[in-house]
Amino acid sequence: MTARAGPYGLVVLDVDGTLIDSFGWFCRVLNGVADRYRFRRVEAHEVEALRRLGAREILRHLGIPRWKVPLIARHMHRLAARDVAQLHPFPGIPSMLAGLSATGAGLAILSSNREDVVRRVLGPEDAARIGAWSCGASIFGKGRRLRRLVKAARLPPGRVLCVGDEVRDAEAVRAMGCAFGAVAWGYTDPQALAALAPDHLFREPGEVVAAVGGAY
Repeated sequence: MTARAGPYGLVVLDVDGTLIDSFGWFCRVLNGVADRYRFRRVEAHEVEALRRLGAREILRHLGIPRWKVPLIARHMHRLAARDVAQLHPFPGIPSMLAGLSATGAGLAILSSNREDVVRRVLGPEDAARIGAWSCGASIFGKGRRLRRLVKAARLPPGRVLCVGDEVRDAEAVRAMGCAFGAVAWGYTDPQALAALAPDHLFREPGEVVAAVGGAY
């Protein structure tokens, strides 16, 4: 990936809740996973309240100890691979990826999901637009992986835009000194993301392209 003129030379994209619409699927499988790993089930009336919390608060609410998190994550990844036909990009994402590619910025994926699953959901044309892949990150391990992506791009952190939908994404990005663009269509409630004072709050995918092109 090479530098370009403009505000951002690299765009690092989260997957679930940012590129891929997986929240409905997640809600459908969650209570089965809760029964298997013995944590608290989520009732329908609790969902919106949980969308306003960060990952650590959610773990506490559900009674999930940290040592169980990798086990649960691996199981969820297997379920996602099993159910990949139920997962789809959000409307506007293919056009967003094409538009971002046209700006000349490098594109990278940073996700806790599996690379093979992400590639299958995006499809070969859109997956080919991604220049760097960092998948399988632990729930709180995105910071280390982001540091490696930024180092490989040979860009100052201020020229890197990270796009995500969760509080933990914002925390990892802020620690690195990169710009954070929160998306309003993902897992976390948009008002909760706005309270974090992100550099951008994107209401629809086309706004990401405008920001990278210097018009947002």
